[in-house]
Amino acid sequence: MSDKTVTPIVQFGTSRFLQAHADLFLSQARDAGQDVGPVTIVQTTGSGARSGRLGAFNGTPIPIVVRGLENGRPIERTDHLTIIVRGLSAASQWDEVERIVVEEAETLISNTSDAGFALVPGEKLGDGVPQSFPLKLLKLLVARWRAGRPPLTLFPCELIPRNGDVLRGILSGQATANGLPPEFHDFLAACIFASSLVDRIVSEPIEPAGAVAEPYALWAIEKQPGLVPPCEHPSVRMVDDLAVVERLKLFILNLGHTVLAEHWKATGRPEGELVREIMADRAMRSILDTLYDDEVLPIFRAGGVDEAPAYRLSVIERFENPFLAHRLAEIFGNHVEKKKRRIGGLLAWKAIVAPDLPTPRLDALLASPIGA
Repeated sequence: MSDKTVTPIVQFGTSRFLQAHADLFLSQARDAGQDVGPVTIVQTTGSGARSGRLGAFNGTPIPIVVRGLENGRPIERTDHLTIIVRGLSAASQWDEVERIVVEEAETLISNTSDAGFALVPGEKLGDGVPQSFPLKLLKLLVARWRAGRPPLTLFPCELIPRNGDVLRGILSGQATANGLPPEFHDFLAACIFASSLVDRIVSEPIEPAGAVAEPYALWAIEKQPGLVPPCEHPSVRMVDDLAVVERLKLFILNLGHTVLAEHWKATGRPEGELVREIMADRAMRSILDTLYDDEVLPIFRAGGVDEAPAYRLSVIERFENPFLAHRLAEIFGNHVEKKKRRIGGLLAWKAIVAPDLPTPRLDALLASPIGA
């Protein structure tokens, strides 16, 4: 990479998901001639396990294997990312991260896990690198504001309903808590925070960088004044109302994964078991189908979401994809937080649209101590 390379897109999070999702879309758009990127990727945690991955983010093509069923037919192809030119660690290269966000960035993308917006109790802005992602981001935005640079567009991809609005609210609250002046609040208000939803099963890493993913992919972004999509791509869809897409994804696909992971852990099933393997167990498949039929789909019906039955069928097909090695042990990560967002979120919606509907299985799953 040339020292003069300018990266107008800065991404927080090194996950294989982002590589096979947003990064691949951006790369394909750039390859098609769109004025997109390149990208600097920032590792937000201090984990040394991903140092090799960071080193691979240097402009060298990164393989993304797309494997599964497309229009009912098996396909396998290898695409390559060419848009990522720099990988940095927030823990050890903060000054360079700050320079790039201040001097080069126009767009920020993040996916820092379901718990990525969590704050560290009592943490305040100071001279050191903040621990939490929101405080890291706030420190970077303050530096950009102090340098007189224009506001940014942010695309948080965390699986949190209305993630853009949530992130803006957290940053605004932390700006107040840290005594930042009204002028910074004006700068923050001028930034565009896109609420979006991401959907693709990315089952395996390729070392040091790359991933194996299913053919299905969606990046749904809610329209708002002044918001321009990060690229033009068949999998990037601008929508008028994100709520329907969010509920389908979170409360059918993601909830299904969490239910399978709960039963996998509770019954002591094999450590390396895959989603497609647990779906082949008739008893486990019956548990999932019964939950969908008796509790999940009736909530969607009460909420007027006609697409839910068809989406459920597509989810089952994706779970049974014979070409993906999607490990339940990985899905089980952050299990308690996922149950709150996926099962607790569905029950909160049920309380509005179908308060009298009995949901004993969902209630028991949310109350279960497994994963705590």
